[in-house]
Amino acid sequence: MGPNLFANYYETAAVIIFGIGFTVLMLHPNMIKKVIGFNFMDTGVYLFLAAKGYIAGRTAPILTDGVTSSEAYINPIPAGLVLTGIVVSVSVTAFLLALTIRLYLKYHTLNLDEMARLAAEEEA
Repeated sequence: MGPNLFANYYETAAVIIFGIGFTVLMLHPNMIKKVIGFNFMDTGVYLFLAAKGYIAGRTAPILTDGVTSSEAYINPIPAGLVLTGIVVSVSVTAFLLALTIRLYLKYHTLNLDEMARLAAEEEA
């Protein structure tokens, strides 16, 4: 392990959170767990963007006290991307949960493997 791993602990935590979400998304057949894994992945990305957008010693880009130099402020774009991403993530989560409810009402299970088996039986 290099010295940068502990110096960049926000980025390290973001990658670990994203990895946990990706693992849950890929390995669990339960639809609710997949939605939770997707949300973990989103959270990891937002933490990473926020960590990359922050610069120690700088403030939010609000002009006060006549300071107009760009070196005194952080970049507002990552914060805007995170806020936009959160709004999109909430909408996608609502859609995924609505889709999960519809699939449950049709197949009476939340297991994707079981849904695939039942769908194959319907076609035959």
